[in-house]
Amino acid sequence: MEKRILGLDPGLATVGFGVITWSQNPAKSSETIIKPIDFGVIRTSADMEMSQRLSTLFDDLHTLMDEFKPDLVAIEKLFFYRMANTIVVAQARGVLMLVLGQCKLPYVEFAPPQIKQALTSYGKADKLEVQEAVMRELDLDEIPKPDDAADGLAVALTAAFQL
Repeated sequence: MEKRILGLDPGLATVGFGVITWSQNPAKSSETIIKPIDFGVIRTSADMEMSQRLSTLFDDLHTLMDEFKPDLVAIEKLFFYRMANTIVVAQARGVLMLVLGQCKLPYVEFAPPQIKQALTSYGKADKLEVQEAVMRELDLDEIPKPDDAADGLAVALTAAFQL
């Protein structure tokens, strides 16, 4: 059985996404096969009104759902470091959660240290270590760009490792 997993790295200016498939190896049921499908970002411009930015996220995420038809969505939990930034990211994340609810999709959430631990075995790994792990796990020739897209793939991989 194959599962399609969509990983989301929430943000207001940029939402990173990564889509992978997870399946069991038919020749060896104890092994799994994980393959990348697509990755990228949804962007909103700072010169747009807040309501328009959130609306863009809503519409573009619905487009992703229609295009990739995920079986599971993995989303990064908020990381509180600057209160002003946290509030706008929380608003964007709320829109993402609304779309998941409308699509009736199951989801899992991971804090940044959980993602780092799953990919590097170290919960305080730096960004480059996580990106290199994504590249290695998905057998990619280079680190996915932009960084937010690599983060979306990292979130999806974290979910896949728990299946």
